[in-house]
Amino acid sequence: MTLVLMSCSGKGIDPGLELDYQYGRNLSHEKIVLGARLENPYKTENITKAFAALYPTKADRVEVRTTDLYVRFLPKSEEELALLQGLRLVDHPLDFEILEEGDWYHDPEVPDDMMTWQYAVVPHDFDFPEIEYEIIDECHISENSSQTRSEEGIDWEAVERQAYLMTGNEGYLLPETKAEKISPSGRITVVDEDADGGKPVGVKGVRVSCNSFVKMSHTYTDEDGYYTMEHKFSAKLRYRLVFENVKGFSIGFNMILVPASTSTLGKSGPDGVNITVTKDSETKLFKRCAVNNAAYDYYTRCSTDDLNMALPPRGMRIWLFHKLQASSALMMHHGAVMDMTVVSSFLGDFAPLIQVFLPDLTIGLKGRDDYASIYSEVCHELAHASHFSKVGTDYWNKYIIYVLGSYVSSGGMTYGDGTGVNAGYCEIGEMWAYHMSSKMYHNRYGGEYPYFGSTFWFHPHILRYIEEKGIESWEIFSLLDSSINSRDALRRALVAYSPDKSDQIEHIFNRYMQL
Repeated sequence: MTLVLMSCSGKGIDPGLELDYQYGRNLSHEKIVLGARLENPYKTENITKAFAALYPTKADRVEVRTTDLYVRFLPKSEEELALLQGLRLVDHPLDFEILEEGDWYHDPEVPDDMMTWQYAVVPHDFDFPEIEYEIIDECHISENSSQTRSEEGIDWEAVERQAYLMTGNEGYLLPETKAEKISPSGRITVVDEDADGGKPVGVKGVRVSCNSFVKMSHTYTDEDGYYTMEHKFSAKLRYRLVFENVKGFSIGFNMILVPASTSTLGKSGPDGVNITVTKDSETKLFKRCAVNNAAYDYYTRCSTDDLNMALPPRGMRIWLFHKLQASSALMMHHGAVMDMTVVSSFLGDFAPLIQVFLPDLTIGLKGRDDYASIYSEVCHELAHASHFSKVGTDYWNKYIIYVLGSYVSSGGMTYGDGTGVNAGYCEIGEMWAYHMSSKMYHNRYGGEYPYFGSTFWFHPHILRYIEEKGIESWEIFSLLDSSINSRDALRRALVAYSPDKSDQIEHIFNRYMQL
């Protein structure tokens, strides 16, 4: 209803911005194909030459100083990559022609099981950490220079344009009649056919990046999918979605070793890109957007005025596996220690990758081709992450080792049969996660209450019946500390919490205790 009212009132809607259902349909999301290396117009020496060409009488007294360094790094471990935290890294060179757009690149001289070169533009006085790196070019980007703001009577936009012309890159410029610099802006949306009346809604809190050579700009979409870049451009740009969210999670695994996946939005003018993603769009792009929005909504709903639950830990890593069906809440990036033999059996050929980038959640997307099924799966795993925030790693190790061990030893039978060491940890963890995914799914889609997981031995619908008796989800969650490691322990805690409802609680649990 809120979305309908917003549409009627115009709030959050730009009437002059038309959604584009066709843009990006033909983009490749595989490996980037590079062409020839190009001369970087932003090299300090090229800007200096362009300045002298336009202002010959001032060339002797105005020094064009280096403002930035175009560099590349070769991190050999996650610890080395962490030293580059805060930099905007890309996995491909910025001074090459792009013959075919794609989502990723891996330098052919770097082994496939190692991180590839990571390219960045850093300040001229950047303090380089102890990691292998190479300075490719010294550059002058006028927006980053106090000099360009203090020198009067100089059109630095014209100097930049002249540098493109003198380096043979005139094809990247707009016609001179449209050469005025503008800040790229637009809207990124996605369609959930089963919610919001099937209308496009914003891809929320995701990073949008663009660049022309080494001049880069980054920003994040708002809740309605709108974005505006901080820098201005007059050249053609390459646009990308980087699935690193303002809420504190990233969506990764691209068959390459990077913390956050990237989806190309192709080349377009400096006015920006508008794109609407549907299930008919490229599969990876659609599923990343669906996971992004599901996670964003989950984080938002954890607030005290809604579900009132602990947030997942900061810096969550969510890995997407398009060829696997099972999901998991490994929480390895946050300290859960796994038996690598068990993990290898669970993830198969993908297991070696987790030793480089430790994931927290793995989302199996095989057979999940619609937004709704992805939504419920993401809510389920994030409910686990909130539970982890409350109980810690010792509890989690017992839970996850039981789950993965049962999965492997039974040949794929999820959660085993409820027997064995630490089965009670699984019982509580899965009761809670299935309960929350059912509840959130119903809140979003309406209709008959789904009762996900009700056929399993831990009977998560018990918690739904407890809610119906007046004990809300946040109250149940408040009890789920590390001492609650079985259904019986939860029953006792609920009775102690709400003794006036003890008969009702006992009746609900006794109905399923022996099943």
